Amino acid sequence: MEAVLPTVEWVDTVGSTNSELKAVVAGRPHGYVLAARSQTAGRGQRGNSWEATPGENLTFSMLLKPRNLRPSEQFYISEAVALGVAETLEEYLSSGERVMVKWPNDIYVGDRKICGILIENTIAGGGAISYSVAGVGVNINQRRFYSDAPNPVSLYQITGTLYSLEEMLERISERILHRLAQADNPLGDGRMALHNDYHARFWRGNGVFPFRLPDGTLFEASVGLVAPDGLLTLNLADGTSRSFYFKEVAFVL
Repeated sequence: MEAVLPTVEWVDTVGSTNSELKAVVAGRPHGYVLAARSQTAGRGQRGNSWEATPGENLTFSMLLKPRNLRPSEQFYISEAVALGVAETLEEYLSSGERVMVKWPNDIYVGDRKICGILIENTIAGGGAISYSVAGVGVNINQRRFYSDAPNPVSLYQITGTLYSLEEMLERISERILHRLAQADNPLGDGRMALHNDYHARFWRGNGVFPFRLPDGTLFEASVGLVAPDGLLTLNLADGTSRSFYFKEVAFVL
């Protein structure tokens, strides 16, 4: 995939940037970004909502059109988006502070969540990825959170500095496209480098954590590895391991 620059459109208010973008995807290029200063019905993983005070944070969706990724390789898109956000945010933090990725693609600073990502892939009739819409919510300038979310944090709360949303969006979008270009090149070691960089930021925590299966069953495990296809390995208390794809297991906050 050749290098491209994002095409950014800002709107004042929208229900969901993902839904709005999917309605007009046919007329938009790879790298098109729809950003809203106020998103009234933002969606997160597993149907969760996303709190964002209007005008203080980034709520946007990005259209991605990979050419060389099969549906079985779609987790590379998740890695590219997560790394694009995490690497950009870390540039604004003091030395030694790390931005981590909690499986599959929540972005954390320490034990607090600064970004949520929802990626919706559309598969073409021939079995290829037609396009992906990556919805991203990043807490930038919000001073206080009012929802019952357990652990939100903003860049302002960490650094005490206010940031230009427009500049921040351009930098994040460019980094996402750069990372996706790595994944979309079937030659060389770009995909391996992408996955290794993702794994270097992969949040494992310390000790064991509660998890929930779709049927409601709870269990405790420590976090192991994540494979290039997104398969997460958990280490159980009895010394065995189990592996799960996204939506097959959930962290219990």
